[in-house]
Amino acid sequence: MRFGLAIMNDFPPEVVPAERIGALREQVAAAREAGFSSIWMLQHYLGTMPTLQPLPTLAALTAETGGMDIGTNMLILPLHHPVEVAEHFATLDHLSGGRVIAGFGMGYRENEFRSFGVPLDERKTRYEESVEIIRALWSGKSVSHRGAHFALDEERISLPPVQPGGPRIWVGAGAHRTGARRAARLGDGWIVPPHVSPDRLTTVLGWHREETEQLGDERRHEYVIRRELVLDHDGDRAREVGLRARGALTRAYAAFNAPDRTASYRHLQSADAAKEVADESYIFGTPELAVDRLQALERLGVGYVILRMQWYDLPQEQVLATMRLFREEVKPHFT
Repeated sequence: MRFGLAIMNDFPPEVVPAERIGALREQVAAAREAGFSSIWMLQHYLGTMPTLQPLPTLAALTAETGGMDIGTNMLILPLHHPVEVAEHFATLDHLSGGRVIAGFGMGYRENEFRSFGVPLDERKTRYEESVEIIRALWSGKSVSHRGAHFALDEERISLPPVQPGGPRIWVGAGAHRTGARRAARLGDGWIVPPHVSPDRLTTVLGWHREETEQLGDERRHEYVIRRELVLDHDGDRAREVGLRARGALTRAYAAFNAPDRTASYRHLQSADAAKEVADESYIFGTPELAVDRLQALERLGVGYVILRMQWYDLPQEQVLATMRLFREEVKPHFT
């Protein structure tokens, strides 16, 4: 099992992100020393939290990443032109020495789509058409395309990626049958949201496997699960710290519409529901608890877990303490 670190790039309203760049670099260095395989950043626009955009921020951190991959979790693909996305990721692939993973999500916030002038009901078709164009451009060949949203006439990317065929595309999709099928058809991996319970995860991974079998797809598909993590030898303290900090982020996100109406997002509805989801799906506890939870995911066939250790105003010292316990007492169980 491999691990990625989701770096916090959305901050409380009173924070000036320029003052946190040093802390981000410190976290990346700590992740590298702890044996993490990758670092990740999210994307949102016009939110209530100042948010560093992921592509330039990841580019700025490549000096600290060493041999780690860098990825977006997630870039909101339907809000962008696929030519722009292909060129930006190709550039980042060169800057990182061929270490980029393209995590693409469909997006969900109504205010983002409205402000970009993109109809929300077009996000599925724009997403799928964009993935097709991006893969074609990354091949380095001339591309002609006539679709519902985009057109190219014998165009070739100016900067082919370092990775032959381009970066891996990991699809961000909800824990439902439609999401499982989309990830199977379009992605090299599927990034599943952190709120999905183990029981639900068993079901949706089964749907994904069924779809890949029906497609006769021989590509290697990576099952990538996101999880929230706070570690302490005092399990009650870890839970208290995690619930407070993650709960503050949940309340900020609840100001916007939910990604979907499934039970996976019930944590946005009330404080009690948020605690239930945390106890069910997050890892707020001792290193022993973390080992048990992660080994359970491994038994389900999950080979990659992206861990987030910081939310809202959680101090840097707590992040580094969790990282240290993970390195010393959890990671050795997953060699």
